[in-house]
Amino acid sequence: MENKQHPVQNVMNTAMQNIKDMLDVNTVVGNPITAPDGTVIIPVSRVGVGFASGGSDFNSKASPENPNFGGGSGAGISINPVAFLVVSSKGEVSIIPVNSNGVGSGIDKLVASVPEVIDQVKGAFGKKGGDK
Repeated sequence: MENKQHPVQNVMNTAMQNIKDMLDVNTVVGNPITAPDGTVIIPVSRVGVGFASGGSDFNSKASPENPNFGGGSGAGISINPVAFLVVSSKGEVSIIPVNSNGVGSGIDKLVASVPEVIDQVKGAFGKKGGDK
């Protein structure tokens, strides 16, 4: 008997490879954002993945000895912000959680905890030409 891979395995392998290609570590721990004063802000998210695949062999009147295959797969991904990791230019580390209702209060806390960053960003955009 020949050890042949069933078509549903190909469907599953293709779907799983596509999911793997979409997700990487930067999905969970985002790319760091560096402020002019050296403060680094790193977003942290929760990722959930759901996957389903299936198929069936069915006989054909034209070729009863070689069944046909019908199958499909699907996936869903959810990405939710959880917190911001803040590393100040002085080396102090803090984590600012995002509330369960969304990003709103997390960003408010972030802005409140690093007001000097906001002032420096405003100053950097407000300066002309060679002024430093």
